[in-house]
Amino acid sequence: MDSPLKFQEQSKGFSFESVFDKQAGFPKEFLWPDLVSAQQELSEPPVDLEGFFKGDDEATKQAANIIKDACLSHGFFQVINHGVDPDIIRDAENYMDHFFMLPAPEKLKARRKPGSLCGYSGAHADRYASKLPWKETLSFRYHENSSDPVVLDFFKSILGKDFEETGMTYQKYCEAMMDLSFAILELLAISLGVDRKIYRKFFEDGYSILRCNLYPPCQEPGNTLGTGPHCDSNSITILHQDQVGGLEIFTDSVWQTIPPLKGALIINIGDTFTALSNGKYKSCLHRAMVNKHEQRKSLAFFLSPREDKVVRPPQELVCSAGKRMYPDFTWLNLSRFVQNHYRADDNTLQSFINWSQSVNT
Repeated sequence: MDSPLKFQEQSKGFSFESVFDKQAGFPKEFLWPDLVSAQQELSEPPVDLEGFFKGDDEATKQAANIIKDACLSHGFFQVINHGVDPDIIRDAENYMDHFFMLPAPEKLKARRKPGSLCGYSGAHADRYASKLPWKETLSFRYHENSSDPVVLDFFKSILGKDFEETGMTYQKYCEAMMDLSFAILELLAISLGVDRKIYRKFFEDGYSILRCNLYPPCQEPGNTLGTGPHCDSNSITILHQDQVGGLEIFTDSVWQTIPPLKGALIINIGDTFTALSNGKYKSCLHRAMVNKHEQRKSLAFFLSPREDKVVRPPQELVCSAGKRMYPDFTWLNLSRFVQNHYRADDNTLQSFINWSQSVNT
């Protein structure tokens, strides 16, 4: 029987090498039982950032209000006129092929080490034995705490000089995402009624992750998921998805699709920002579907604070709520919990708090 997905094992790592050609049955490792299809399309106005960048107070207020409505409801919104050069986005999407089309042994040179957030992963088979996601990923760290181009250095050190141009492409993409992150953080602060610079300052020395996602075609897309239902544990995520589509969120008790909007980027709230907003803005359960005929690509920029910084909301939000919703924690401890002890879902943050309190008593 031909295998639907040809795995190569090397030093306890797996590689997603090819999708199936002839297959008598669906591989049980990738089976997600009882999948419920999306019922409708999420209908929300995009956030136009042009006025914010021009210093237009009324346009800034309008953008902040749309963000507030979205974050109180489900935590997802799309931004247009975001200032990111379309050529940078196009190049970042195209250069994914430079890596993912490598032979499996070459990709495994960048294999993610146990407990690490960075490197290559084929279906996360190094972490899980069931409900595997139908995707390959390449993740790498970005920060601005060094004069060295950290993304470029990652590609050159792991994959060699042939990937210097690829590394520079993603270096530029991460720099653009960081600039956009600061704008989003200001608007989030305005929408919450706190000092507009407070979150920007908190993240200035942060360590973020860019993840390149490749979702191969799947002959039985109704049996599996590209990414399982989860809430992001980081602070905010900036997602570029190609025109194939596949992102869905769970809100108002149903799954809803977020179709690609040309030129837009998708922003969503993560668990860490839920804590930074004192629980006012909740992270939202979401998933990625796969396509029978086309591969899908996406780029997810996960903004996170410096690992040792204490995550604590502004005092104004504590006063207005009358209490702290979450105790102090660090991003390092939350990320280690997710990597080593817990598969992210819609209760990750509370599970982490409960776990932290149990190990500290």
